Amino acid sequence: YFYVRFSAQMGAYMKSNKMNKNRGRSLKKLRRSWGCYLFVLPMMIYVLLFSYLPMYGIQLAFKDYRVADGIWGSAWVGLKHFKTFFESYQFTNLVWNTLALSLYSLIAEFPLPILFALFLNYISSKKLKKFSQMVTYAPHFISTVVFCGMILIFLASDGIINQILMILGIDPVNFLSNPANFRHIYVWSGVLKGIGWGSIMYISVLTSVGPELHEAATVDGATRFQRMLFIDIPSIIPTMVIMLIMRTGEIMDVGFEKVFLLQNNINLDYSEIISTYVYKVGIQGGQFSYSAAISVFNNVINLLLLLAVNTIARRTSENSLW
Repeated sequence: YFYVRFSAQMGAYMKSNKMNKNRGRSLKKLRRSWGCYLFVLPMMIYVLLFSYLPMYGIQLAFKDYRVADGIWGSAWVGLKHFKTFFESYQFTNLVWNTLALSLYSLIAEFPLPILFALFLNYISSKKLKKFSQMVTYAPHFISTVVFCGMILIFLASDGIINQILMILGIDPVNFLSNPANFRHIYVWSGVLKGIGWGSIMYISVLTSVGPELHEAATVDGATRFQRMLFIDIPSIIPTMVIMLIMRTGEIMDVGFEKVFLLQNNINLDYSEIISTYVYKVGIQGGQFSYSAAISVFNNVINLLLLLAVNTIARRTSENSLW
């Protein structure tokens, strides 16, 4: 009995002593690197305020929210609002429009910045490279409102695009009057706006590739295409995988602002997506619980896709977010 009691007390003492030593080491590291932690602090506060604190409002999706009763005082209704959304006649159309627009954007916008970065990497003229970067980076800094206004002006029936077509002897095209054109306008205008900015990360990776690899490949008689295929592309594959995983995790989050600004009564069958529908029923219609349920459904789908793609990437290429 005394032996067991003594062993237990010694074990507890050693454990507490070890914890105190670890705590002391942590405090020393904190004092030594306080500047780095101070530098990270604003981002931590931002994430806490705008990513974690709003999770308090998720319970709205499971309650029949009334402003007078508040969040805690509102009646609990469970999955009522989810069932209402699933049984709605708009459910299929909203999900299809969101997926179609997002997948179309992914197919068009993901590989083109990679190809553009590879193209810039092999431009020998510094002036031409700087000019190309300046021209392709500039649209990213135009606000979404101004950019959508430019699209509507350029593609109008009397816009500059149709003026050029008439000069060339081609009949004008009703870009904005045909609902089927909405997805093409949305996606390819996004490519124009983001191709330069999206290539920055890949360009930075390509510039870190050792020049001795290219010199050795050139001595061995490798062409530019072969150097690109066997040196450049393998070096950016980890970055490509990470960017693809992050992009897949946002596949149900199509940009609200741009879709809403390009939306009209003619193309509503193609342009009404989950985010614009949530805005209309939640902000304009005052159905806060219903819109919160739709948002929760949307985010759960994104989370499941993120976990699935991350798992597949980790098992196939050993590159993943975690």
